[in-house]
Amino acid sequence: MDTLYHQTNILVQQTQECFQMLETRPTNYQEIESNIQEKISVINRNCEKLDTLLFKLAPTQRQNAKMNCDQLKYDSRHLQAALMSWQQKRIRKQAAATEREQLLGQRFTANPELTAINIDYALQQQNSLNNAHQGVDEMLHTGAGTLESLRTQRNTLKGAHRRIVDMANTLGLSNHTMRLIEKRVGEDKFILIGGMIVTLLIIVIVIIYFT
Repeated sequence: MDTLYHQTNILVQQTQECFQMLETRPTNYQEIESNIQEKISVINRNCEKLDTLLFKLAPTQRQNAKMNCDQLKYDSRHLQAALMSWQQKRIRKQAAATEREQLLGQRFTANPELTAINIDYALQQQNSLNNAHQGVDEMLHTGAGTLESLRTQRNTLKGAHRRIVDMANTLGLSNHTMRLIEKRVGEDKFILIGGMIVTLLIIVIVIIYFT
């Protein structure tokens, strides 16, 4: 049993050395991977034999021998997991290299459907811009009409103010009454100016938004 244990332990060490060969000689990976798998299979078979031989040992020797056998089983599982991890890593690298070569080898070809979609989208954008410009023109026209209307009202208020002053002078109204009238006219003037400013701000905001 000791001879079989030492032989199996040497196989474990040789298998570990094979993993180092995978790093230094990756071009021979198929041969090395096959050699590793074969050694792991031999290790597993030897462990089964060692389990059988355990029952032939004296009870005082059995515990120590079982610990050695369990260590070999652990090493075998570790080596098998390492081999699978290496193979998965290699497959991913090969797939990435193949995909990269395919992408580099592809020639660019125009897609008629994509081109048609781009043209339709450009036409829609142009129509939207035209509609926006038309809307801005209409807003400007409306704003100009509003300003003209406010200007007319301002002139009307000025004329009304002059007529009120003339009438007050003719009728001989008191200074207090005149001040009230002038105050009301001043308030109307501020309201008019405020309306003009608000209208101008709205027009400017609309122009900025649509451009």
